[in-house]
Amino acid sequence: MLPDAVRRIRNTAHQVGLTRLGRDANVRGAFRLNEGGASEIFGRRILIVDDVYTTGATVSAIARLLARSGATGVDVLTFARALPDTI
Repeated sequence: MLPDAVRRIRNTAHQVGLTRLGRDANVRGAFRLNEGGASEIFGRRILIVDDVYTTGATVSAIARLLARSGATGVDVLTFARALPDTI
């Protein structure tokens, strides 16, 4: 378990009320691996745990970061899914 492997490096706007494209743009480049995180990620299959999956913008941004850092696969476990008409 690596609860601190990824960190937000810049403040982002609240996602509520943003479109899918707006959410993607809002979180693009907002995350980095913590120092030493790359060695923990490289060659491993990673599971991201997220409380609510809305459009997937945050999870996608983090998954891309992990894949670029050498993760062999990235899966997502979420506890709730927002329905498209509630976003």
